[in-house]
Amino acid sequence: MRTSRRSRIRAASAAAVTLALGCTALAALPSTAGAATAGGLVVQYRTSASGATADQSEPWLKVRNTGSASVPLSDVKVRYYFKGESASAAYSFACSWAVKGCANITGTFKPLANPTATADRYLEIGFTSGAGSLAPGADTGDMQLRFHRADWQPLGQSDDYSFGAERNTYGDWPKVTAQLGSVTAWGEAPGGGDPTDPTDPPTDPPADGPTLFDDFDYSGHTDPRIAANGWSVRSNSGGPGVPGAVWAPENVTFSSQSGNAVMNLETSTAGTGASTVQTEILTQSTKFRNGTYAARVKFSDAPRSGPDGDHLVQTFFTINDLKAPMADDYAEYDFEYLPNGGWGEPSNILYTTSWETYRPDPWEAVNQHSEARQSYAGWHDLVVTIDDSAITYYIDGQLFGTHGAQYLPERPMSINFNQWLIDLEGQSSTTPRSYDQQVDYVLHVKDQVLSPAQVSALVAGYRAAGTTFEDTVPGA
Repeated sequence: MRTSRRSRIRAASAAAVTLALGCTALAALPSTAGAATAGGLVVQYRTSASGATADQSEPWLKVRNTGSASVPLSDVKVRYYFKGESASAAYSFACSWAVKGCANITGTFKPLANPTATADRYLEIGFTSGAGSLAPGADTGDMQLRFHRADWQPLGQSDDYSFGAERNTYGDWPKVTAQLGSVTAWGEAPGGGDPTDPTDPPTDPPADGPTLFDDFDYSGHTDPRIAANGWSVRSNSGGPGVPGAVWAPENVTFSSQSGNAVMNLETSTAGTGASTVQTEILTQSTKFRNGTYAARVKFSDAPRSGPDGDHLVQTFFTINDLKAPMADDYAEYDFEYLPNGGWGEPSNILYTTSWETYRPDPWEAVNQHSEARQSYAGWHDLVVTIDDSAITYYIDGQLFGTHGAQYLPERPMSINFNQWLIDLEGQSSTTPRSYDQQVDYVLHVKDQVLSPAQVSALVAGYRAAGTTFEDTVPGA
């Protein structure tokens, strides 16, 4: 969580205006038989990069509504299937131009169930609410999309399931699938599978496993139970954030909402470093390593008061200390939401990042990140699991990114929430303004990988029993 290393890596990725999402660990997802039987949508495809190898693949797409009712594009997912150059290869997505507007189109890379000779992953295209709806008979118009290897090495297309070298004009293409809600509306996935999302495993939580659970049921930042339960509310100076800013314990407050205790982190500024107040709470102990981490967090797009536009970062993360530049036992796993952009990004973006190590000067970083450019204002269930093979991030029960074994932790970490400002360039006003990030609960289960559904069941069990805090995780 250091401004210098964050700003440099984000600016580098943002310069290409890409979504860099890794596909290093190919988690198994169920596949069921299906073809274009549901109707309602047709996907048309062409390519402007027809070579067997290319610097980047360029699947240009249109989605047409063949049904009799209007279709909200936010309910539509389109999938382009391809074979990665290696299991650890990572890819970046970009939109060059689109009738619906590139800002309304998202792209994420996901693993494929039962990989075939022509596909082990897919690029999933989604739409924000700003893309609107498709009337009967209407189409999206051009979506000029592209993706490339994160290291910009050439990629091979001739063995990719969805690639058609001869498709230099738009035409119906069933090798690109479309899903309308939970229904397969067009196409056939490789191996005959349809593009349905995986079902959740059984929701019964494991019967054992050392666990930290905190419902944040405290009276205020001076409540002695905060320290007794292993938390520290930050007051010391230093990064990340605006030089000269302070970290104010009194801006960490607690209240009751809908019967649940909620923690609020308030960050404020009047446009100068001296007027900037940031907030952070973290565990005193670095005793957390493999297992499941979860929190319910409310991100905010707008300030509680005053003018909007500051380059704000709202977070949930785990971290340990960097003992030396490029030390290989450093670890950090982040959810970071930027409601007003920053690090070179113009607007909303959510990052998940897995860190192996870094050197602050001269700058060098080893990490992998996933990102989505859209609003995440409101409450969200955040889950990250770490086992001996991968780091997997979920948002609201949906897979967000999977990062590879290279980034696994070698040492235990602390658990942290903070809200801070990257810089003062997003809003130059000297009018005071304040921003809120809220947290409902935090959970860690040591050495056990839980599904999002199992997390929800476990939290519900604690609340049904009236348990507001438990920590059975042994010290490091």
